[in-house]
Amino acid sequence: MTTTAERPTATTTGGATPTREQLPAIPTRNPGLADSGRPVRRPDHAQHLTDEQVAELGRELDQIRADVVASRGAADAAYIRRIIRVQRSLELAGRATLVLAGKRKSAWVAGVGLMSVAKILENMEIGHNVIHGQWDWMRDPDIHSSTWEWDFVAPAKGWKHTHNDLHHTWTNVVGKDNDVGYNLLRISADQPWKPHNVLNPVYNMVLAPFFEWGIAFYDLELVDVQEGRKSREALNADLKALGVKAVKQAGKDYVATPALASLTGSGKAALAGTFAANCVRNLWAHTVIFCGHFPDGVEFFTEEMIEGETRGDWYIRQMIGSCNISGSKLMHLMTGNLSHQIEHHLFPDLPSNRYAEIAVRVREVCDRYGLPYVTGPLHRQIGQTWRTIFRMALP
Repeated sequence: MTTTAERPTATTTGGATPTREQLPAIPTRNPGLADSGRPVRRPDHAQHLTDEQVAELGRELDQIRADVVASRGAADAAYIRRIIRVQRSLELAGRATLVLAGKRKSAWVAGVGLMSVAKILENMEIGHNVIHGQWDWMRDPDIHSSTWEWDFVAPAKGWKHTHNDLHHTWTNVVGKDNDVGYNLLRISADQPWKPHNVLNPVYNMVLAPFFEWGIAFYDLELVDVQEGRKSREALNADLKALGVKAVKQAGKDYVATPALASLTGSGKAALAGTFAANCVRNLWAHTVIFCGHFPDGVEFFTEEMIEGETRGDWYIRQMIGSCNISGSKLMHLMTGNLSHQIEHHLFPDLPSNRYAEIAVRVREVCDRYGLPYVTGPLHRQIGQTWRTIFRMALP
């Protein structure tokens, strides 16, 4: 089984920006998912659906996707280019403020605020979505999943494997989707309880402000190495890539910016400011991602349940295994439109700026087929997520 995302199967080498013609081809979508049949057991919320209804649901969602693909164009391209310009301007303004006047408290707060927003935009609305291949159709070498490296300590290549390939294929399948708890937390009752799970809340409190490092180590797939599914050679290659990326990130945030700021007497303030901006970004990314997967009403699955899964069944699993966050347009932008997590899991390669319009049609499909569409305001989703983390700390 493979994910629905259209992604390049190769990356460019040599360090030079590829031409439009050198960009990897986009592979066929959804190979390996049947149009008919049924899995061994459908989830409880889909038990009432017949095979024919599931197949028709799949065709309806395919049509939603086809409609968006057919209408992608200049307005969408202008959107992502505008967001990139805004993000880079905010980052430049934030760094300049810390460098020139960071020792003043008001300037420090302003600089941290500007950099925090810039880093959130880069990670959430730009980096995450570009790496998913959402903008590959533009054939722009500068905004392409094979060339983009985001402002995150985790290398894009490793994240594409664990997130794009694994998580989006095996969404919430316990034992296959390691995003369920990130090999650290117990999130579902389907995960066997272990004594160290009593520290669930503590682990999560530490993970949140350093989330980029948690993701970086998660992408190393250390459990797979221990159990023989990943070679030591592959681990060493990933460790080398992480080391190179970490040095680049540290050089930019914790060496270059403070060094420049030292010329104005703001070196220590700039160092603290870049660290604070990274922590703010990490806290926000952690909150958004956890609230899209772990609030009440989101389902988890066993490997047995998805054996023989059709395209329609795959769509159902994405819908009932994800959760949306309601809010304003600004909130959706700052989440990278992952506040539309359901739509993102259905169509991870469609432009994020189209998720709001897709959501109206997807919710109508859920209502008509009697499927839950879990959504709620951010404060409620956060509360439910943390309640689950505390509850799963106990046997």
